[in-house]
Amino acid sequence: MEVVNAIGRRKAAVARVYVSEGKGNIIINKKRSVEEYFTLPTLQYIVKQPLELLGVSGQYDIKVNLDGGGFKGQAEALRLGIARALVEINAENKSQLKAAGFLTRDPREVERKKPGQPKARKRFQFSKR
Repeated sequence: MEVVNAIGRRKAAVARVYVSEGKGNIIINKKRSVEEYFTLPTLQYIVKQPLELLGVSGQYDIKVNLDGGGFKGQAEALRLGIARALVEINAENKSQLKAAGFLTRDPREVERKKPGQPKARKRFQFSKR
C-alpha cells in the first residue's frame, strides 16, 4: 500500500494527513507524537476516534502537518483528515464514519470585525445627550 493523503480543516486549523501501513504511530510536524503535541487526554481521544471506531488503531502510521488555529480546532481538523484518509483506503468504512459524524466539515468560522464597532456584533454604547 502506498501513502494515502487527505486534508482536514476546522476554524483556522489545517491538517494535511499522510497515512501508510505501519504500527500505529502518529507523528505531528515531523517530530512530535500525539501524546506530546496534544497534552490533554480529551484532545488525544478526539484525534483517535475514527481509528478506534473502525478498530484499526495499530495498523497505520500517520504523518501530519498541522498549521493554524488552536489546539481544539487542530485536533478536530486532524480527526476529519484521518477519517477522509480511511475512506480513501477502504470505501466500505464510509457509512460507519459518516454515521458517527467524522466526515462532516464543521463550517463555523469566526465572523469578521466591522468598522465603527468594538467587535463583530457588539456596538459602542449609545448616548442620547
